[in-house]
Parts: sequence; structure tokens; C-alpha cells
Amino acid sequence: MQAQQVRDGFVELYGTEPEGVWSAPGRVNLIGEHTDYNDGFVMPFALPHTAVAAVSRRDDGVLRLHSADIEDGVAELRLDDLAPESDRTWTAYPAGVVWALREAGHAVTGADIHLSSTVPSGAGLSSSAALEVVVALALNDLYELGLQRRQLARLCQRAENVYVGAPTGIMDQTASACCEEGHALFLDTRDLSQRQIPFDLAAEGMRLLVVDTQVKHSHSEGEYGKRRAGCERGAALLGVDALRDIPYADLDAALARLGDDEEAVRLVRHVVTEDERVEKVVDLLKKGETRAIGSVLVAGHASLRDDFRISCPELDLVVDTAMGAGALGSRMTGGGFGGSAIVLADVADVDTITKAVEEAFAAAGFTAPRVFEAVPSPGARRLV
Repeated sequence: MQAQQVRDGFVELYGTEPEGVWSAPGRVNLIGEHTDYNDGFVMPFALPHTAVAAVSRRDDGVLRLHSADIEDGVAELRLDDLAPESDRTWTAYPAGVVWALREAGHAVTGADIHLSSTVPSGAGLSSSAALEVVVALALNDLYELGLQRRQLARLCQRAENVYVGAPTGIMDQTASACCEEGHALFLDTRDLSQRQIPFDLAAEGMRLLVVDTQVKHSHSEGEYGKRRAGCERGAALLGVDALRDIPYADLDAALARLGDDEEAVRLVRHVVTEDERVEKVVDLLKKGETRAIGSVLVAGHASLRDDFRISCPELDLVVDTAMGAGALGSRMTGGGFGGSAIVLADVADVDTITKAVEEAFAAAGFTAPRVFEAVPSPGARRLV
């Protein structure tokens, strides 16, 4: 239905049929937060919520962009005028992809694009990566560029880092481009090697809920960049290329070398222990001990809250309330400073936990959260 609506919107806007319709999903990160820009491990899976784009080529150096989700007209840009950090609106994400493709030497001569997305914006679920990946995949297909999914992810990351100006890692774009239905993606962000790990909670009588706190964040507003710079400083102090190079077994010795540099100690401890948590979750899932990952999720939240300091009262309330209502595990997910938390629960406890969280938010005077089930879904693909 979404694909048909986007196709029809394209025809109404541009007066012709699109050459195709593509989709790319948002993602939930099961475990592995702020490890991707430290060359570490992450474990996202794709959501059923997607960005959908109807696209046709142009040969006149013009890019026309329109979103069904924003009350605005068609934005018309000249490809030769695209420049990093020149756009502070939503169009920076698709335009940045076109800029990155052309900067890499690919002969993209223009496009008409109409988009719509069901990925909640600002919820820590990678709505921006979904926009980038759906445009990249469409142009890769239409212009027969022959790029592999991991190459598209790299170009999309470059678009977000350089064109948009947000210092994000590679996880979000790779998840949107590469995830498979019914699986979580174990990704080594240093070499981009991947393993698809079966993750079928329904078959084991469990559910994973996403609780969108409705607290909006923006990665490009500074705090995310401060954490990344702090991690890079920690790596430099320890004489390694990235914090991924500090073995978990050597963590105490590494922290001792940092002395009384309290910030560096906190950031390094989070990243090294978080990489260990990702590997632990992979091991537990491979053994079929899915319920046991709950305590690992909770430990991850404590680390993000206390060491990385990127949680907020709403996220902490979700985790504390869910655990008190019988959840198996819970933690914040995404970049932090708002956004969403995940809750692992037995099917029989889902309604009780949901009600408890909603009542806790009401009692605290917070905006009512949005709660929905996260089902591991397919990555980016051509629909029409």
C-alpha cells in the first residue's frame, strides 16, 4: 500500500510514471551502542518501518525532491551546486547521497524523487539512514553503478558525515542496506564483515518492544560529536588506532594508565565493555539461550547511563518500569539524549509492561510514549 501511494504521488507531482519504487528500513540496535565509530561490534536488525521512494532519472543536472510527510513543495537543486553543510533541511539526506555518488566518480546526471517514510523521526531508529539508503539503492539500480550493499552504506555514511555534518558511524546505513528478515546483523565495523544471526523471538514465546519516548534528539547538535571526540582522545592516550584494540581482559590495566582522567576512563570503559556485551549476546543466541540476553541489555543501559552519560529521565523510566513489571531485559537504543528504549519480554507480560510504562509516564508528567513491537524485517529492496 505504501509503495502504491508513493508511486501515485510521484505521478501526481511529476506527470509521469516513475522508473521504479524502492524501500529501505529503519533499524533497532539490539546491543552495541557507540561502538561503530570505535571500529567495534554492533548488532542491529531492520524494522518493518520503511522509507519508500519512487524515482526516475534525469539527464539535465537537476535533482527534484519531495516528501509526502512534509508540507512543502518540490525542492529543485542543481547537482553542480551541491556542497557540504549547505542545507539544514530534510533534503540534505537524499541530496547528500547524490553528492557522495558524484564525488566518488559515478555518473549520476539527475533524478526526480518522491518519498514517504513510516520510520519515526528523532526516535533513535535511523530515519535518516533509511532516507539515504533508499535513494542510494534506487540510483545504483537506475544508473547501473554496480555497487555492493556495503559500498552503498559507506557512501551513505559519507553523505551524513560530510554533507549533512553529523559524525555518525557506519552501523545505521549498513543495517538498512544489509539486514535480513528474521535475523540480527552481527557487524564488525572495522572490516564490515557480517554474520546474520537467527533472531526469531515469536518462536520462543517472546517479543521485543520499542518504546519511543517522544523525546527528540539530533546527532548533529554537538553531544554525539563530543562523545566521539572523547573516544578518539582516549584511544590516542592509550596508543591504539581505536578503542576496539583494547582487549576486554586488559581493560583494568588500560584504565589505570589513564589515571585521573575521569572522562576518558568512563568513555573507554563503556566502549570496551560494550564490545564484550555484543560478543556475549551473539554467543547466547547461537546457544539458543535467548532469555539470558536480558541481563546483558540491562548492563548495557547502565553503562550508557553512567559511563557514557547519554540517557535521560524518560529512557531511565522505561527501563526501570519495564524491569519492575517483569521484563526480561531493557535498555536505551540509538544515539541517546532521547529517542527509544527496547524491552525484551515474554508474550504473556507484554500488556502488563506496556500499561505500566504508559502509567509511569503519565504519573511523571511526560508525553505519552509510543509502544510497538519490533520484528526483524528485510533490508533495502526494490518493490516495483
